[in-house]
Amino acid sequence: MADQSKHTPARDRELAKAVKESKSPAIARAAAILRLLGKSDTPLGLQSIARELGLVPSTCLYTLRALVAEEFVAFEPETKRYSLEAGVLTLARHWLRRNQFTDIAQPALDRISHSFDLTTMGVHIVGLDHIIVVAASQSGNNFQLSAQIGSRFPALISATGRCIAAFGNYPEDELASRFSALRWDDPPTYDEWLAQVRQTREQGFAVDAGNYIAGVTVVAVPVWKTRGQLSHALVALGIGGTLQRVGLPALQQALVSAAQTLSRQLCGET
Repeated sequence: MADQSKHTPARDRELAKAVKESKSPAIARAAAILRLLGKSDTPLGLQSIARELGLVPSTCLYTLRALVAEEFVAFEPETKRYSLEAGVLTLARHWLRRNQFTDIAQPALDRISHSFDLTTMGVHIVGLDHIIVVAASQSGNNFQLSAQIGSRFPALISATGRCIAAFGNYPEDELASRFSALRWDDPPTYDEWLAQVRQTREQGFAVDAGNYIAGVTVVAVPVWKTRGQLSHALVALGIGGTLQRVGLPALQQALVSAAQTLSRQLCGET
């Protein structure tokens, strides 16, 4: 699954805006720098970081030095560039180890992945901001689409986005604004997308048949942490023809059944 969280000017401007509007600017600066470094394929210099986040270089340098001291950011003296340090992995590992959803979802993802010979993911939903891959499984057979732990995607994209719109109780004007910023290979119109959202609400799962990534079918099912809080989703993705051969209805039922079981476990129900 292609990661849309790559380094782009538009996303850098969003980070800069978030820093300016934050009531805790020091924390916002540190978070923005970490996200920027995480998205960059190569280490970045001070001036590049400051310019792309709209920060005063001296303030940016102070924040970078604090992050280096805490071992969240690494500094390369030869090139004078910065990159993420292993301390970030330590935090992520602690979070994953204590995350109940990841532990209980992994067996279900493995089972479905191997039964249908495709890639499955468990994603954590962060409101209308984004979703994060927190668990993944691949069958290991034939051609497989990759899913990297920690990948971030816009919340309303693809099949998962339809689930969030269907069950998240968000105002339609907010959905319209977010929808207009999404990037698709074969974008649906907003009216088409709303019709698909309504269908998702009726049937309990969503399907993206090549809109997000051409030739790829994505199926997503919502998972609830409480009865009123949509917190996660189970996602399966594969080449469209492959999913038709293995049986799309059977896959949908397997995902729905697994999501219902996970929801009961997360809600503390038997």
